[in-house]
Amino acid sequence: MPVRTIALGTLGSVLLLLSAFGAGGVLVTDPVLGDGPLSWLRYGHGKMLATGVLYLGFALVVWAWVRLGRHVLAGRVGTKPVLIAAAAWMAPLLISPPLFTRDVFSYLAQGTLPLFGQDPYVVGPIVLDQPHLRDVVQNVHPFWQTTPAPYGPMFILLAKGVAWVAGSNMIGGVVLMRAMLLIGLGLLLWALPGLVRHLGGNLPTATWLAVAGPMTVVHLVGGPHNDLLMVGFLAAGTLCVLERKHVLGVLLVTLGVGVKATAAIALPFLVWVWAGHLKSTPVKNFVRAGACAVGVFVATFALVTFAAGVNLGWLQALQAPTMIVNWLSVPTAVGEAVHTVVDLFVNANKSWFVNTTRVLGALAFVAIFARQWWRSRDGGSEAVRRMAFVLFAVAVLSPATLPWYLTWGFVIAAALPWQRTQLAILVSGAVFLVLTYSPGGEDMLYNWPFIACAVAVSILAGYSLLRVDPLGLFADRPDSEHLVGVDTPTAKV
Repeated sequence: MPVRTIALGTLGSVLLLLSAFGAGGVLVTDPVLGDGPLSWLRYGHGKMLATGVLYLGFALVVWAWVRLGRHVLAGRVGTKPVLIAAAAWMAPLLISPPLFTRDVFSYLAQGTLPLFGQDPYVVGPIVLDQPHLRDVVQNVHPFWQTTPAPYGPMFILLAKGVAWVAGSNMIGGVVLMRAMLLIGLGLLLWALPGLVRHLGGNLPTATWLAVAGPMTVVHLVGGPHNDLLMVGFLAAGTLCVLERKHVLGVLLVTLGVGVKATAAIALPFLVWVWAGHLKSTPVKNFVRAGACAVGVFVATFALVTFAAGVNLGWLQALQAPTMIVNWLSVPTAVGEAVHTVVDLFVNANKSWFVNTTRVLGALAFVAIFARQWWRSRDGGSEAVRRMAFVLFAVAVLSPATLPWYLTWGFVIAAALPWQRTQLAILVSGAVFLVLTYSPGGEDMLYNWPFIACAVAVSILAGYSLLRVDPLGLFADRPDSEHLVGVDTPTAKV
């Protein structure tokens, strides 16, 4: 049991919790610090200090995660210590203010809208102008104040339940929302062993990647983000289809679609898996599996929509994220780069370039989807592997890409076999994706000095998985392996 590594990450998580009250996604009217003796942590030099401590805490969590990864790759520990570490690192964040985002306040407001007779797919939180709902509205990021909810009826139903219980108590609402989203984590934990069995990966490695990593601990739980719920339904549904529990699998994935529409991309691939389990001709198998899957999808989605008391207006609201412009989206990045070059010679409108490359990105995704889907027609684990790739492709080729979107396909891909160097690249990517937003939830992607530092830190984290003490800080110490690399146990747990 790597006790020191677990303790290191837990210390970092506690620092994240404490510093988040000054530097995280804090409430506009803060009942915790308020105007008391610690209120200075929210302003000026106090906030700078809190921000520094928060990044220190994140560094300790990453350091512990990399150390734990070296344990896993060396075969010193198995799945149980990884799960214990993940639980210890997540526990303090369950009661933390939001980290690196303010999305949870939008979730609460969108759940409040139908409680007061408003359609969350038509209006934004700004219409909640009752005095007792002031806290609900004012904590939503200004960008989303007037924007309808881009989430499915399943999430609206659950958010409405959380809002009904929490009322205008925003602290209670954040904690309850996290607890509700942990359903997704539970489904992921249940599904991961079976996915590893089918996809040929290694369970301790998959658990280390998908559960104990900073994308899950800091973004999905510390955030929190409803993507955690979607990927839980997606992982569980995929496993059920692989295990020949086809109806249950499609039902679970449909519930994931009811959270975020992206999960629908998985269904055509799972139809191939279902068809591969049937005994007739390929065409008959596909038609039968496809018809049954469509029937289960329509019935499940209609029931959830009816229970949520909404309609299909959310399909139009799906365009809301396209208002986000950042270079994590490959088409957006290309459009901005081309505009920057052209603008050196001719004064040009950037939106024309970005919109054009976004259309090209959409066409590229359609081509990728069609190719990967057709090559999945033999079903089985190969179809699931290609499904994970397409989920990654939609995240980076969509008009808008947010860091946590990369978890859509990643939780499935974590169950695949990975080489050590590939894992190092994943470590660098995971660390960088957390650092692209400020602790308070503001975009840092165009703060180029900060991004340069984030890239350097991320590369160092990935390299640290391959080499103990990559900076040579303890090269003159005979016990440097124990100091910075690994703990002492040699038995596999």
